Amino acid sequence: MRIIDRALQAADRIAPPHPVRAHCDLPCGVYDPAQARIEAQSVKAIMEKHNASDDHNFRERAIMIKEERADLVKHHLWVLWTDYFKPEHLEKHPQLHELFWKATKSAGESKKTTDEAVGQRLLDEIEQIDKIFWETKK
Repeated sequence: MRIIDRALQAADRIAPPHPVRAHCDLPCGVYDPAQARIEAQSVKAIMEKHNASDDHNFRERAIMIKEERADLVKHHLWVLWTDYFKPEHLEKHPQLHELFWKATKSAGESKKTTDEAVGQRLLDEIEQIDKIFWETKK
């Protein structure tokens, strides 16, 4: 047995660990769909600027930034879904699972296209999540 393992066992005997329970990493006040919405607004705005430009270098850079922002949308949605929402939220709002699935798929699709309709769909899906989120805060 390693020395560190023996030291940890001794510490456990002196002050046994006790379970701590929480449904999220931090108090729930830190979660907000606004983070995903802001990134999605950037995705759509970049699509618009890309489509309006004839500058090849600008368009290339716009694509790269759009893809980064779309990844951030997915990240913020996943954190909200996995860390904030609880089973009782899903019971009250059974459409949540499909809504998050669609929104993260739309974020992924927005990486592959400059179709502004995809960007708008992503914003609309996040808006639905936002509405449910604030209902859970009442």
